[in-house]
Amino acid sequence: MKPPDVFRLTPGKRILFLTKDPELIRRQLSGDLDLTMADLKVENLLDDINTDVMTPAWVCFRHRPEDIARDAYAGLIVEGERLMPTDALKEGGFEIIVSGLRKGTGSSRETAVQAEKWSGIRLAIAASFAPIHARNNINQGVLMGDHDILRRLEAGEGVELEEFYRDYDPITQLIVRHGGLFPFAKALKAGEVDIPAHGTGERPLNMTEKILAQHLLGNGPRFVQPGDAVLVEVDGGYSHDFTSAQVHYFLQQEYGDDYEIQNPERFAAFEDHLVYADEVPRFMRFLPEIGTMRDLQRQFQAHSRVNNYLVKDGKSPGICHEVARESLISPGELIQATDSHTCMGGCNNALAWGVGATEYANLIYNGFTLVEVPEAIRFELVGELRPEATAKDVMLYILLRFAREQKTLNRVMEFTGPGLRSLSMDERGTLANMATECTARGAVVEADEETFRWIAAHRPGVDVESLRAKSVTPDADAAYAGGVHVIDLADIEPMVAHPGDPDHGIPSDPTNGMWIRELGDVSIDIAYGGSCTAGKIHDLQFYHRVAKEAVDAGLRVAEGVQFLIQFGSKTVESYAHQNGLVETFEKAGIQLIQPGCGACIGCGPGVSENDEQITVSAINRNYKGRSGPGKLYLASPLSVAASAFTGKISAYRPGMFS
Repeated sequence: MKPPDVFRLTPGKRILFLTKDPELIRRQLSGDLDLTMADLKVENLLDDINTDVMTPAWVCFRHRPEDIARDAYAGLIVEGERLMPTDALKEGGFEIIVSGLRKGTGSSRETAVQAEKWSGIRLAIAASFAPIHARNNINQGVLMGDHDILRRLEAGEGVELEEFYRDYDPITQLIVRHGGLFPFAKALKAGEVDIPAHGTGERPLNMTEKILAQHLLGNGPRFVQPGDAVLVEVDGGYSHDFTSAQVHYFLQQEYGDDYEIQNPERFAAFEDHLVYADEVPRFMRFLPEIGTMRDLQRQFQAHSRVNNYLVKDGKSPGICHEVARESLISPGELIQATDSHTCMGGCNNALAWGVGATEYANLIYNGFTLVEVPEAIRFELVGELRPEATAKDVMLYILLRFAREQKTLNRVMEFTGPGLRSLSMDERGTLANMATECTARGAVVEADEETFRWIAAHRPGVDVESLRAKSVTPDADAAYAGGVHVIDLADIEPMVAHPGDPDHGIPSDPTNGMWIRELGDVSIDIAYGGSCTAGKIHDLQFYHRVAKEAVDAGLRVAEGVQFLIQFGSKTVESYAHQNGLVETFEKAGIQLIQPGCGACIGCGPGVSENDEQITVSAINRNYKGRSGPGKLYLASPLSVAASAFTGKISAYRPGMFS
C-alpha cells in the first residue's frame, strides 16, 4: 500500500519511546503513561538496539510476518524478565517507535522490521540507523525519520512524504513512494516507472566503486560515485535455513506457486544455522517450527534449483560464509545473501553484503538489484602483528576507535597496504567478516598473489589468470569519504570487548573494547572457538598453538571450564584431522563440534545456561542473550585458548606455560 502524501499522527494511536529507563517502557506498554519528546532528551533513549533484541533466534523460527510480530522485542530483557510480553507491541496501539543511535545493528534479519510493521508501526524514529536495517525498512514500506520530525508531528503538523525520502537516491525515493520493494518492482516491470540515469563521468575509483561500475546494467559509462542510484547485475548469493523459508514464502505470495528465478546456478541454499538446534534444551519446544523451516527450505531449493548445500547424511558442509569464500566467490564479484556476515566474501577481493529476505527474493527473481553507491573508508595496514595478536584484535581495535564514533557507519571498509601481505587469507577473512559489527555496508580486501593461490587451492582447475584479470585495486587518486587511516599492526595488542550492562542502559556491543592487560581478573566458565569469524584453518592453528604448549607443559583445560571448538567447514575439519590438531585437542580436554553455526547464534553447544556464567568467545557479537543468558567477552582465538587453560581471561604469550 502506498504511503499518504502527507503523514500525520492518527487519532487514538500512540508513540512508544524505548527509553534507557525500563520502567518507563513498562508503563507505556501498560497504558499508564504516554510520553512526548518534550519529556525526554535523545540521550535518554536506547542506543544500539540490535536485531537480536527485536527478534531473537526463536522468534525467527517462524516464517509468516504476522506470527513473528506477536513476539516483537522478545529479546529486550531486564533483570531476567521480558519488557515486552507476547502481543504487547501490537495491542498497545502504537504507530511510531522511537530510539536513539544506530537502530537495528547486528544481523540482517528482516524479521526485526516485520515485527514492528505487523504490530502496526508506520514510522521508526532514531538518531541513526544501521544500513541493512534501514534498507529493510525501506523495502517493507516503513518510514524512517529523526526526532525533529517527531516533534513536528506531535505539534499537530502534517509532514510531506518527500521529507522522509528527500535525502535518498532517486531509485530509493521511488521505492518509498510505491510503499516498498515488491510494489516498486512490479511497477518497474510493467513499464510504469522510469529509472533515472546517474550521469557520473570519468573519475578515479576506489575498489567499491570499480566493482559496482563493472556490474552496471546497460552499455553506458562505467563510472559511479557515492549517492548514485544504479541497477546492477549480481554475480551470486545464498540464503540459509533461517531465511530460505521466507524467501520461498514471499516469492509464492508475490508471484505465485510456479514462480521462476533468474540464473539459479549463481545462487545457493545452505543449511548451517539450525544444525544443532535439536541439542539445545531451551529450543525443544520450537522443534515443530524448526522442522517447518527445514521443510520449506528443501522445497525452496528443489523448486528454484539453486545450488544445494543442505545437510546430507546428518552433516552440514559448513557455515555459509566460509564455504562461499572457499567455493563460490571470486575477485571483482558482487555478492548478495541473506545474512549480515555475507561481507566476509570481501576477503576474496569481492564486494559482498547482507540483505533482507524481501530484497534477496526480488533480486533472484529479477536477476538484478538496486544499489545506492556507498561511501568508503580505507584502512592502510603496515607492519606485522606481534606473536600474541591476531586480525581479531585488529578488528576489536577498529570497532573501538572508528566504529564507536560512527566513522564506518554505512561505508564499505577497504583494506590495503603492505601489512596485508603478512596476513593469511583466513585472517583477511576476519577483517572482512567483522565489517558488519562496525555497522559498515561491507568490506573489500585488496588482492595479491596469495589471494589467487588460495582460491586456486580450494578450486582445482580454476583459471588463475582469470582471477587476476577480474581483481580490482583502487586508483591512485580515489576518494574516500571516511578518510584513509594507517594502522601499524605492530601496535595492536590482545583485546576484548566486554559485555556492557544492558540492564542499566550500557549496550552489550562489540565496540566495548579494551586491552586485556587493563581488564583485571575475570574468571570464566566457557571458552568457545568457532563461527564464521573464528572457525577457519588459521583459527584452528591458533587454538592448536596454545593447546600444544599447554599439553607439552602437562596441562589440560582448567578445572570448571568448558572449552569448545567448532569447525567452520568440512575442509577445516579435514585439515584438523589430517594434520594432528585433533589429537592435541583431545589430549587437552577440548570438546570438538562438527561444522555449522552453534553458540554464536545461540543454537548449539557452548551457549551459557544461566546469567551467572561468563564466556570468552572468538565469535563476532556479544549482544546480550545471543549466546545464552550469561556475560560474554569477545576475544581472539589465541586469547580464548589461553583463557581456557588459565581459567580467566588471559592474553596469550609464547611460552606462557613453561
